[in-house]
Amino acid sequence: MLTITRRDGESVRIAESSLVAGKVVPAAPARRRGPAATFEELARVCARAWQPVESEPLGEWLLRAAGGFTRRANSALPLGDPGMPVGAALERVREWYAARGLPAYVQVATGAEGTQELLAAELERCGWFREVTAQVRIAALAPIGDLDADVSRVRIVRACDAGWLARYQRFEEPGPHVTKVLASGPSVWFASVPGGGEVPAAGDGGGEVPAAIGRCVVDGRWAGFMAVEVDPAYRRQGLASAVMTALARQALDEGASAAWLQVEDDNDGARALYDGMGFATHHSYHHFRPA
Repeated sequence: MLTITRRDGESVRIAESSLVAGKVVPAAPARRRGPAATFEELARVCARAWQPVESEPLGEWLLRAAGGFTRRANSALPLGDPGMPVGAALERVREWYAARGLPAYVQVATGAEGTQELLAAELERCGWFREVTAQVRIAALAPIGDLDADVSRVRIVRACDAGWLARYQRFEEPGPHVTKVLASGPSVWFASVPGGGEVPAAGDGGGEVPAAIGRCVVDGRWAGFMAVEVDPAYRRQGLASAVMTALARQALDEGASAAWLQVEDDNDGARALYDGMGFATHHSYHHFRPA
């Protein structure tokens, strides 16, 4: 039997006798899909925007943990040789996360030059399965800052407050591990648009829950956009565009010129919004976990 890995990371098996002809198809160069970027450059930029509370190297892999807040900060990031056979490395990954009471995940990228199709196939052979897939998208930053969006109500600050966290709601308890991950990165900004009134917020202090929020991490030439959320009662009023435009202008002021974001495959609404802003897929990443 032969194992063939598709561009999206899925592996299929066919009988060798059924193969008439074949060749390795290289990934499309990233420069055709937005600002020129290698996979390794972009992977490291994305990782710096979601830094864990705890990390440990495993060869050229990085084990990351943050109390379970986001898979990105609670998964092994393989960017080279683990220094041992993959099977042994995966066993070490299992042990490391089990010691912290967390599920074991490995984040693997596919679909661009230099990505990890072979590792994805090896994970499947070792009994790991793909739990979620997301796209890493890139775009020129200036057109986002030039959007005709009403940014007059957007407030941009360096730290997130209880109201911002209440709108985000991607965690069970907003403990210090959550705020540490959200505050991590070279230059971090939080945006919010006031809502309809004072509402008690989760966590200490209460406060107003914003109608819309966003987060941006500026890292050299890159500006990463995350946590763009809009209250369902305020949707279709251009608030997501306003948040991203305001953050893009802040990033441009800091010298950034390229944008990136991550969006899950099944988030059709967000994908349509980002299509309209000029974002194109650079590669996909998948979180694998053991069966």
